[in-house]
Amino acid sequence: MPFGDPKPTRTRSVLLIGAIATATALALAGCSTGGGPAADASSGGVNHVKITLTGDGSDSCAVSTQKVPAGPVTFTVTNKSSTGITEVELLQEQKILGEKENLAPGLAAAKFTVTLGGGKYQVYCPGATKELTDFTVTGKAASASNSSAATLLRTGAKQYATYVNDQVSTMVDTTEALQTAVDSGDLTAAQTAYAKARPYYERVESDVDGFIKPGHKATDNAGNLDYLIDMRASNLDPAVGWHGYHAVERDLFQAGKITASTKSLAAELTANVKELNTLVPKLGYKPEDLANGAAGLLEEVQSEKVTGEEEAFSHIDLVDLAANVEGAEEAFAYMRPGLTKLDPAITKRIVTQFAATDALLDKYRDASGLGGYITYDAAAKAADANTISQQIQALQDPLAQLAEKVATA
Repeated sequence: MPFGDPKPTRTRSVLLIGAIATATALALAGCSTGGGPAADASSGGVNHVKITLTGDGSDSCAVSTQKVPAGPVTFTVTNKSSTGITEVELLQEQKILGEKENLAPGLAAAKFTVTLGGGKYQVYCPGATKELTDFTVTGKAASASNSSAATLLRTGAKQYATYVNDQVSTMVDTTEALQTAVDSGDLTAAQTAYAKARPYYERVESDVDGFIKPGHKATDNAGNLDYLIDMRASNLDPAVGWHGYHAVERDLFQAGKITASTKSLAAELTANVKELNTLVPKLGYKPEDLANGAAGLLEEVQSEKVTGEEEAFSHIDLVDLAANVEGAEEAFAYMRPGLTKLDPAITKRIVTQFAATDALLDKYRDASGLGGYITYDAAAKAADANTISQQIQALQDPLAQLAEKVATA
């Protein structure tokens, strides 16, 4: 992907069904009671909060503080030993304002920075002994900086909205094509259509995965559009059951046949994707949202694509992996003008690592393969997973440093 000037776009407001979140929101945090009344420390205008997941006897999610002043906040999440907690979310009035997933025990701490306005929130750790804990932000965030870097970053964030909107709009078209192929009963056509539909959600998932259907709580997967569109076998909620792309994938590739149930699943998927498309234009972005989203997409690569978990039946994981990288690269492209002024050294490092990642992925292209890549079967995973993971990590390391930089530009 070239790093030229992004095409101009229109702006958006912020996320979520039933209401629009405050302009200062889009955060993540953990659960359980915390320590003192204030954030652990403040440096460079950023408050720091630690979240620790443990599983010694019972799964707990401890936040070092339950109160921070308004403004940029960096959360550091460490899963020491919990196997029952793999994600944390911040809720406000039953809306998901943000989340961090794939928090496996023993992995390096995950960091993200967000700018929070004053108000009452709840931190949610699914699977913890105490899942919901109050979290308070006091005061009002300072006015936005008028530095040249900050202005360029805000302009890029506004322009980025059109990219996300275009991806979701095209996802509607390709998902409708998948439904048409399924309804026709042509298994080969349906498998091809499935592979063509998958990249669009994967490019922008970290930007659009917080919507809850009206009448549902944020803790209820039955109303969570991300779950209903993109749940996997590994995060199946038995109370809600199979839905979305991977339910269709299972029928097309594992069972190898199209049934009445497959047709029903495809129709439901189309309806949910269309609903998502009506909501995405309400989104608005800050520079740190782009930085967090880009880092989050690469975390998805490491936890689900490199492992072969995402496309467990079709084995087109490299299609999704490439889409995650493309989405991260696009977010970075919109930040790049401001980042070049803010920190030219890290900007150059990221450009170099994106080029190396793109060159590596090009080696796996296969014009005759579903989605244009080789099948990521057991042999391919054994041969290439480590190489891919190391290159993604080399890119992920500098990208993970951007959110705090841009939030305080």
